[in-house]
Amino acid sequence: MKKIEAIIKPFKLDEVKEALQEVGLQGITVTEAKGFGRQKGHTELYRGAEYVVDFLPKVKIEVVLNDDTVGKAVEAIQAAARTGRIGDGKIFISNVEEAIRIRTGETGSEAI
Repeated sequence: MKKIEAIIKPFKLDEVKEALQEVGLQGITVTEAKGFGRQKGHTELYRGAEYVVDFLPKVKIEVVLNDDTVGKAVEAIQAAARTGRIGDGKIFISNVEEAIRIRTGETGSEAI
């Protein structure tokens, strides 16, 4: 099993969710996040004063899935989240040793 964590722009969430559903994924976890990468934030003007916005709003999507569907899921996320501009986000893939469904006690692939 693998865990995909994708940090994307907030307005791309619905597109990514739909793309993942088309691939056959049943569940995702979404968390609001703030951060910055190479873009290092930006400056804004508020009531005549300029200030730096260091942390930009982002959305973190987490999905745990079987190894054989990772490629399709990553392609779906990339295609749906890409704007072609700086700050599109990142995708991280890591191994998951075990998954347990609390309600039934199912483990492994049956739990996801």
